[in-house]
Amino acid sequence: MILVVGSTGLLGSTLALKLARCGKAVTGLVRDLRSVRAITLQQGGVRLITGDLTQPDSLLTATVGVDTIVCTASAMLSRDSANTLNAVDHVGVQALIKAAEENGALNFILVSYDTTGGSYPLALAKRAAEKCLEASKLDWTVLQPAAFCEIWFSPAVGFDVSAARARIYGLGDKAIHYIAVEDVASAAVACVDNPTASRKVFRIGGATPESQLDAVRLWERCTGKAFSCEQVPLAQIQAAQAQTTDPTMASFLGLCELVAKGIDVDDNAWSSLGLQPESLEGWITAAVRKGWPNP
Repeated sequence: MILVVGSTGLLGSTLALKLARCGKAVTGLVRDLRSVRAITLQQGGVRLITGDLTQPDSLLTATVGVDTIVCTASAMLSRDSANTLNAVDHVGVQALIKAAEENGALNFILVSYDTTGGSYPLALAKRAAEKCLEASKLDWTVLQPAAFCEIWFSPAVGFDVSAARARIYGLGDKAIHYIAVEDVASAAVACVDNPTASRKVFRIGGATPESQLDAVRLWERCTGKAFSCEQVPLAQIQAAQAQTTDPTMASFLGLCELVAKGIDVDDNAWSSLGLQPESLEGWITAAVRKGWPNP
């Protein structure tokens, strides 16, 4: 049995449904069995169990009889005030690892990202989770995807395709290796019951190393629109991060700094997993055809 934690999120739902389509016995951890996303999972062949990363006792129950846990959960996009970065990404994920150990699970796949040098709450929480996992008795794999297309080409971060406006963090000339959620889900599926993924960290990105400015040019080519760009200097991002006391905002600004500086990936990761990711141009072409950002 595979347990997906974060199963109602963007990545988690994609992953859980993909596992079900592959014929895997998969359970999604959800807080509300009646939510639209939970019902969609169930209709797609995913078994559901209630639980919450902020409630350790529920994790002990949820991990009984589970062989593999895949954790994609994060509080970064949560609208629930109880789901703080500390409660979910820091304390909650480590509690999940310990519950998995206690109940005799064999494997744990954690979706993280390259937090090197980051001192903001999300980076600290992810690094702590990785260290906790590496010190456990579990057979583990850590996936560190680069910038998600679905997030970084959305109005939430200032990239408004409909209005042909793009917010550029830093100079915009560093390689980002944008990656599709679908490809991250495929990577996670490929790590299940895969000895070659044992105790390894995979830094994965899309097929082509485009920068923010490269991405704007691709959007212009695919939409036929001329984009206006607003540049946010790196120094401004760093100053705002130093001033804020809000953990989520500090973490968002930390991610903006990461994008401004560029994100490195492992060129051999995909071949190790036997996969080939989508190119950014291919993803954008398909997104435009579907009417992004409202497909």
